[in-house]
Amino acid sequence: MGRRKVTLSRRAVVGTAAAAAAVALVPSFAAVQSGSGDATLDQLLTANSDPRRRILIKNATILSMDPAIGDFVQGDLLIEGKKILEVAADVGNVGDAIIIDARDMILIPGFVDAHRHSWEGQLRALIPNAGIIEYMGATHRGFAPFYRPQDMYVGNLVTALACIDAGITCLIDNSHNSRSAEHSNEAIRALFDSGIRGVHASGAPTFGDWQKQWPADLERLQKQFFSSEDQLVTLRMYQLGLVRENLDLARRLGLWISSEGIQPAAWMTLDAWHKEGVMDGRHTFNHMYGDIPERAWEVIKEVNATVNICPRSDSQYLLGAGISGFQATLDHGLRPGISVDNETSYGTDMFTEMRVGYHGQRAMAQYRKSNGEANPPKPVSVRDVLEFGTVRGAWCAGLLNKIGTLTPGKEADLVLIRANDINTMPLTNAAATVVQFAGVNNIDTVFIAGEVKKWRGTLRSKALGNDIANLRKIVTESRDYLFAARGYKANVLE
Repeated sequence: MGRRKVTLSRRAVVGTAAAAAAVALVPSFAAVQSGSGDATLDQLLTANSDPRRRILIKNATILSMDPAIGDFVQGDLLIEGKKILEVAADVGNVGDAIIIDARDMILIPGFVDAHRHSWEGQLRALIPNAGIIEYMGATHRGFAPFYRPQDMYVGNLVTALACIDAGITCLIDNSHNSRSAEHSNEAIRALFDSGIRGVHASGAPTFGDWQKQWPADLERLQKQFFSSEDQLVTLRMYQLGLVRENLDLARRLGLWISSEGIQPAAWMTLDAWHKEGVMDGRHTFNHMYGDIPERAWEVIKEVNATVNICPRSDSQYLLGAGISGFQATLDHGLRPGISVDNETSYGTDMFTEMRVGYHGQRAMAQYRKSNGEANPPKPVSVRDVLEFGTVRGAWCAGLLNKIGTLTPGKEADLVLIRANDINTMPLTNAAATVVQFAGVNNIDTVFIAGEVKKWRGTLRSKALGNDIANLRKIVTESRDYLFAARGYKANVLE
């Protein structure tokens, strides 16, 4: 990959030197060794990245999320290389395939987190009762200015690995702490090293000193790290508000944009852009809460832009009226993706996100009905919410042609969930089991692009090796450095 000369400030050079000095703290990225004692896992690890390798998942209850494929009470899915080759009730004999018996398991597409500020990973549980003012004070105006490049790496790495563990095979990384070129480099490197399918949405810091290299640095990032679209990690732009210069640059580079923090009056900018012919579907809007003009909703639909909602974030941070944009998107004929947003107040868990969204929407629908509304909204189903956590997340990522459904020809991003555990048995309704009963502890196996990333409940990451202790070490050291740099003293009992 080519490199463009980048001029760094003394502060950035010092940070880069510190990152190099801390290289011993970064996990080994040697491939996970075979010899685990599990013959099937050893076969999978040995065959990883072999474009001719075949894996046959048999006897699973399959929720394909593709109406043309349908679902199966018991069925098979065949993977060849990184792609799904066949989905059927019985694929038949595939002599050269590695066989996975998925009896008593539910097979679904991987979850897609439609917007996550991954760099905050080492700040987990920092502000459990925070509103938006406290959140901004703790992150953007608090710890963000003290982040070194290696802290960006650590935050993104622990976030991405936790996502894989939770069955989230793809996330849109809204990275609004790109304080220098090296900060961006390290955030991207962590996504590659984690093995997740990631969309790195590069954005500008909102407070403190930084190199002001963004957004021009997007062109360098594109050339250096994203020379191919056929890779797990891809690039887009992240912006607060709606800025025409950012739109023009993204269009010139052929990049999608993720936007949030749009003030009510600013939403009408979309109409102006649409009239100019510069607004298209390569745009994802986060949250969707608050007072959004009807014309803005119309433009989003007309250009087929994508939207996602945050069932927990909007109530957690007291955004708008404290009610997520779930019902508003449905009212306007849109089917949204779902996003976790960040982990400074609550954990990575698409199961909880789906449940909060499901029950919140149904409560709103019944509330409007009980108030005598002539045409109250229809309550969502568990199948709807599962679609939002998979298919619609892939839509937001601009990757629905590659992932989001278990469709032959798409890449094999998929999750096996045990349906015979103490909290999921007996299997009565597969979608209900996933949305209303299952949790991270029930995730048996995760594949991303046909490679095993979690097996029998244990992460199998190249960035972890077979030991989480080294990851725990660098995450703790990064947190402790940031606390000391800011002069922050934590009280774990408060």
